[in-house]
Amino acid sequence: MAAVKMRINRLLSFSPKASNLLAATSKSFRYFASDAAHKPSTKEDKGDADDGHKAEKSESSGGWLSRLLLRKIETGHVSHESVLSHRDTVYELQFDAVKPEYMDEYQEEFGRFAKMLSAAGSGGSLIGSWTVEIGELDEAVHLWQFPDGYTQMTEHKSFLCKEKDFANIIEKRKQFLRSSKNQVMSAFSYWPELKERDGRNIYELRSYVLKPGTMIEWGINWARAIKYRNEDDEAVGGFFSQIGDQNFVHHLWVYKSLQDRLESRESAWRNPGWDKCVAHTVPLVRHMTSRILIPTHFSRLQ
Repeated sequence: MAAVKMRINRLLSFSPKASNLLAATSKSFRYFASDAAHKPSTKEDKGDADDGHKAEKSESSGGWLSRLLLRKIETGHVSHESVLSHRDTVYELQFDAVKPEYMDEYQEEFGRFAKMLSAAGSGGSLIGSWTVEIGELDEAVHLWQFPDGYTQMTEHKSFLCKEKDFANIIEKRKQFLRSSKNQVMSAFSYWPELKERDGRNIYELRSYVLKPGTMIEWGINWARAIKYRNEDDEAVGGFFSQIGDQNFVHHLWVYKSLQDRLESRESAWRNPGWDKCVAHTVPLVRHMTSRILIPTHFSRLQ
């Protein structure tokens, strides 16, 4: 509990306005950080709620961060998803480890699969497809989007199993692979909406494994900090895992080149406030990886 209080105190120092805002959600932080059992309301809790109600009136026109900080969360009755994401859309991130000698054939088959799938209208959308240039080599990464949520994702997967042509392609693809895994994710509300990119770009997928119970704290810090990293529209998408490996966060960025990436990241450090985001979020991370990705010819994100 002491560690949780220290993290909350660090958040309180982020801005003068944060003290009033965080009062309304301090009970929720104690729950998500410590998994403590639900306890009856106390006078102190009622005071916190009253303070949050007063702050809500003065901040009613605020954005995502205000809604998160001012929202009264019933301990033990609300998921991370309902706090961090307001969209019904579900995403699937697919990682295929390809046998090196089959990479060209794999890409050709997957491109044919994507074209057929788009024409069939199964409901799922293949937003992005890449190969790894720096990181885990001989790996392909695919990002799927299901705007209508889990029902649409289930129908899409059922369609692939029932339709013989698609089932055969998926079965054939197995011979090209060393292994395959995926994650089902939701998008952070404070990240911009996904949009198609033109031109010749490179992408960076930065993946973080957070300490259990720190996802909301991560979201609060990044909701403030995203403006420092999106001056040139380089923020593509931010996601957190729902099914598969847990406590994962994925940030997807786009750059014209590695030099452009370097300049963009160095520019962020010249913005007052970015250093605080880094200082507050680094202690939340257990492990992280970075992949530089090259779009395939059939990727909608180029």
